[in-house]
Amino acid sequence: MQKRNLRTAVMLCAATALAAAIPVPASASAATSASAAASASSESRPSAHVVAVDCFSGARVRPGDFLLACGDGNNRLIDIHWSHWGPTSAAGTALDAVNDCQPYCAAGKFHTYPVIVRLDRPEAWKTHPGLRQFTRLHLVYTDGRPAHTERVVTHELWD
Repeated sequence: MQKRNLRTAVMLCAATALAAAIPVPASASAATSASAAASASSESRPSAHVVAVDCFSGARVRPGDFLLACGDGNNRLIDIHWSHWGPTSAAGTALDAVNDCQPYCAAGKFHTYPVIVRLDRPEAWKTHPGLRQFTRLHLVYTDGRPAHTERVVTHELWD
C-alpha cells in the first residue's frame, strides 16, 4: 500500500513538473521572454496578454490545469475549459480535484467537484514587468464541495 502511495506522489510531482513545461502560446512566450534590457517604453505599456502564474512561476494563457496547493499538491484545478480570456478577467469551468487526506494525505483519495472559475484583478508581474498576471481566483462550486468549504471561495494568487 505504501509503495502505491509513494508511486502516486511521485507521479503527481512528475505531472506537475510536466504541466509546468507545457509551452505557452507563441505570443505569450515572446512576452514572457522579454529581457530586462527591453526599452522603458515597452515595459511601461501593459501587455495585450494577461497570464496565470503557476507555482513554478510559469506564465500560461488559458491553462488546462492549475495547481492551487503548491506545497503538497493536494488541490488542483483540472480539465479547465475557458469561455473567456480577456485583459481584465477570464472565466471558465473546471473540476477541483481535492485530496481528502483520510487518514492522512499520502493515503488520501482525490475527489473532484465541478466549479465555475474566474480570474481577475490583473497587475504587472513583478518578475516580468512588461507582462500582466491575474492576481485573484474565484471558485463557485456547482455540485457538491469539499468538507468545510464554502460554496464560493476566493484565492489570492502568488507572484
